[in-house]
Amino acid sequence: MAALSPREKGRERRGSLSLRMASGSSGSSGVGSGSGSIRGVSPSDPQADSGSDAGATSGVALKKQIGLLSACALIIGNIVGSGIFVSPKGVLQNAGSVGLAVIVWLSAGTITAIGALCYAELGVTIPKSGGDYLYITEIFGGMVGFLRLWIAVLVISPTTQAVIALTFSNYILQPIFSSCLPPEISTRLLAAACLLLLTWVHCYSVRWAISVQYIFTAGKLLALGLIIALGVVQVCKGHYFWLTPEKSFETFQDYDVGHLALSFLQGSFAYGGWSCLNYVTEELVDPSRNLPLAIIISMPLVTLVYVAANLAYVTAMSPQELLASNAVAVTFGDNLLGVMSWLMPMSVALSTFGGVNGSLFTSSRLFFAGAREGHLPRLLAMIHVKSCTPIPALVFSFCSTLLMLCTSDIYTLITYVGFINYFFYGLTIAGLILLRIREPNLYRPFKVNLVWPMFYLLVWAFLLVFSLYSEPVVCGTGLAIMLTGIPVYLLGVYWENKPQCLDIAIGKISHLCQKLCVVVYPTVADSRGPEEEDPDEEVTEEEDDDDDDD
Repeated sequence: MAALSPREKGRERRGSLSLRMASGSSGSSGVGSGSGSIRGVSPSDPQADSGSDAGATSGVALKKQIGLLSACALIIGNIVGSGIFVSPKGVLQNAGSVGLAVIVWLSAGTITAIGALCYAELGVTIPKSGGDYLYITEIFGGMVGFLRLWIAVLVISPTTQAVIALTFSNYILQPIFSSCLPPEISTRLLAAACLLLLTWVHCYSVRWAISVQYIFTAGKLLALGLIIALGVVQVCKGHYFWLTPEKSFETFQDYDVGHLALSFLQGSFAYGGWSCLNYVTEELVDPSRNLPLAIIISMPLVTLVYVAANLAYVTAMSPQELLASNAVAVTFGDNLLGVMSWLMPMSVALSTFGGVNGSLFTSSRLFFAGAREGHLPRLLAMIHVKSCTPIPALVFSFCSTLLMLCTSDIYTLITYVGFINYFFYGLTIAGLILLRIREPNLYRPFKVNLVWPMFYLLVWAFLLVFSLYSEPVVCGTGLAIMLTGIPVYLLGVYWENKPQCLDIAIGKISHLCQKLCVVVYPTVADSRGPEEEDPDEEVTEEEDDDDDDD
């Protein structure tokens, strides 16, 4: 674990909030520079540099290449991954009836949208990449922020990517092994190949990664559009037995508050990825406008599509058939498409491939931000000298996901991710309320009414309490894994006077990896404000030539 720079050590000791906010975004609204305050710092301020690495004066920085259309594609592409094709079984199983399951899907989408808008306020108030890890660090201090990063490194990010990659493998191999389950080794190898290919694309070019996201986001919506269209045809034919009021709420198990909470967690997993833009804020064009606007456009669209898809499922399958299926969309296609049933697993495979792409994009930026704050080895905060991509962070994300592929119980992984994610979602939104009280005059280009974060926290508390009550072993294990980060923080970050031999060894390893990856420590990117160009707009021939030269 890398030692902190002198500026970071001072921040840890004082517990101060020293946010490097771009000049012009906060105007003269910076508030005090004492302990517990947020101050505006221009990009030219020497205090804005995050360390004394040799590469810190290289002039290389992350580029603003994500416009509004790219932002919407990134949100939709991150959310619509494997969840809608995996979670319907878990949601229905815990809800107890078709009608309640549909209400859970609608409610989970609404609550997720509220949380996303709260994150949008934090994202434009603290305009740095890193998402909730960074917000928790700045508001609650280094140790709490490190625990968020620690659990993300160990469980959340690699688990999410592994689940989506394994789902991709299962669906693409389904037509080949139609009469039996695909061999486990082939599923894992294909998932690893998918991760390797996308990691190379992300290392090569951010534009390439965004282009992949465009293509496969369209593929996701087409796959779900096919499911919804088939559902409409079924309704027109009169096949809506399980959608009638008397049958939709017919229970196949007794209602239970704890199971209802687990149903929400399963549904929330399908909406996971909604906070992805907060992890790439520094690469977003005009974040004060595009961050909240992309959320306002994307979240209602995803919720509508999810609810419609779940209604379509039960027009072709009974609840018992749905619960017996390990590949809900494939079973749906088998029942309705006949000889063309191979279209469904291929469509879902393309959808989940795009989900892996979006997850890899955001997880690598989380590790990048953690290294820049001194909570991970500094090598992970370096970027390529020409492509300006965080290659070390991408490789680290790839390797951690490969380790997670050794676990095959997808639903246990989903429960881990859902519970721990919700824990930190609530903590982050509580931080928004605390920041409003602590810094009432802080410049906020976008604000939500405090009623919404308070409502979100009530739902959050309900989910956590009853999930812990229903699955104490799974949820308790997740919390225990998170708490193992405390000794790691004390030894790796808080302990300043480490043996010189250890520092020298880490330095030599970092220097060798830096040469192999051709990376340097970036400078703080300048904020161009209203002069920023949206990369989604048409690019002139001269500008395109410049990009090719890069």
